[in-house]
Amino acid sequence: MTTVLLTGFEPFGGDPSNPSGAAVNLVASRWEGPEALVTAVLPVTFAGAAERMRALLAEHRPDIVIAAGLAGGRATIGVERVAVNLVDARIPDNDGDQPVDVPSVPGAATAHFATLPVKEIARRIAGAGIPAQVSYSAGTFVCNHVFFTALEAAASGTRAGFVHVPWAAGHAPTTESAALPLSDIARALEIAVQTSLDMTADTTVPGGTLH
Repeated sequence: MTTVLLTGFEPFGGDPSNPSGAAVNLVASRWEGPEALVTAVLPVTFAGAAERMRALLAEHRPDIVIAAGLAGGRATIGVERVAVNLVDARIPDNDGDQPVDVPSVPGAATAHFATLPVKEIARRIAGAGIPAQVSYSAGTFVCNHVFFTALEAAASGTRAGFVHVPWAAGHAPTTESAALPLSDIARALEIAVQTSLDMTADTTVPGGTLH
């Protein structure tokens, strides 16, 4: 049976919730298969998140890995294309750790590309009426760290990627903050999963940026 691993994150700092973790739980509650779906909510810590991701990969040997995280300030679903082997924490994680200018995985490649059909995922999410785009920077905080770790640690043949989500409506820090309904965020993750199951090669369409 095909196995999909879908992860989100716990709340960060003093935030009451994290839409990535909440959306993952919503997807799990209504998943009907036939593929096996394994879900987990990761800690927002450099050490803990990477350790948990590696343990999940070793235990479940998934065929597809999609990690999701919050990108507060973004107004669209961001389907990440590139993970860099760099941790440069502008702020501490939930353990109070703030590593600067160190690799996610010492001795590993400088960067990895997502091995999911990122352009087609973004296209299908947008086609469902949910704003989405391909993103070329997952940052240098815990999200990128987990993204890079998943690509580096996954078994041969496992395809992996990362999806950044905005705040969920009603849980954003201010009324002016960009947000999407939690149901839309969960639907975007479901589309990402289904597209990854449907396709191994990406759509060949322009998806780059000028800046």
